[in-house]
Amino acid sequence: MDEHEWLAERFEEHRSHLRAVAYRMLGSRSEADDAVQEAWIRVSRSDTSGVENLRGWLTTIVARLCLDMLRSRTARAEEPLEGSAHAPELIASGKAGIDPEHEALLADSVGLALLVVLETLAPAERVAFVLHDMFDLPFDEIASIVGRSPAAARQLASRARRRVQGATAPDVDRARQRAVVDAFLAASRGGDFAALLAVLDPDVVLRADPTAGRMGATAEVRGAKAVAETFKGRAQAAQPALVNGAAGLVWVAGGEPRVVFTFMTAGAKIVAIDLIADPDHLRRLDLAILNG
Repeated sequence: MDEHEWLAERFEEHRSHLRAVAYRMLGSRSEADDAVQEAWIRVSRSDTSGVENLRGWLTTIVARLCLDMLRSRTARAEEPLEGSAHAPELIASGKAGIDPEHEALLADSVGLALLVVLETLAPAERVAFVLHDMFDLPFDEIASIVGRSPAAARQLASRARRRVQGATAPDVDRARQRAVVDAFLAASRGGDFAALLAVLDPDVVLRADPTAGRMGATAEVRGAKAVAETFKGRAQAAQPALVNGAAGLVWVAGGEPRVVFTFMTAGAKIVAIDLIADPDHLRRLDLAILNG
């Protein structure tokens, strides 16, 4: 066995781990696979004779690739949507032909709620949190990946941790969640900017899928003021609904749901809103329209 074959064999031994790292950072099966494949291309062209910890070295390569992809995604989100919206792919995946190992990966400790919250983090915060809290990477190694000092990397992870812990805390009070969404709808219909700000988390993120984008939505909007401005006076036709059992909104046209609004809440604040308009995705939702 020559050196290249040996390296390929070792890489395959670590592929599942690398895919897990990439998926937690990117929230997308396809992007995770792209990151791992790009990592192999780079590794196959590198001199590994001085590498003592191959797993750690490979993790660092994948993490840096994911950070670049997250930053690129953030930059694209500032431009008008051209089919590039991003939302966690765990939402109603249900696709035939998916590798069972992939499905096991999606079904593990990374739940939909966590993926949604991770999407609200800045790229460096997400990378620092995932590497430290999920994979026990020390901050001195994380620092070199995110281009910060170890102390700054620790602060990044700490900020992310506080946000994740706050937003993923179980909220079993459906009535309170409904009240938050209803307050959002009333404020939006009434064009009440202050009332919208009152129910939006300062770091709220609004995402639209590509179909919603073609209907005029922006791929991604971040921050309470920007999201409030987006919805001020613009939800006249939206109706209260239950979306997979959770409080949401729906816009119906021609007797068919055209856009579904899903909400992630933490206490009395909305931390994330997703606009779903893809017909196949809509058909997979458990949707009940309420009087409102």
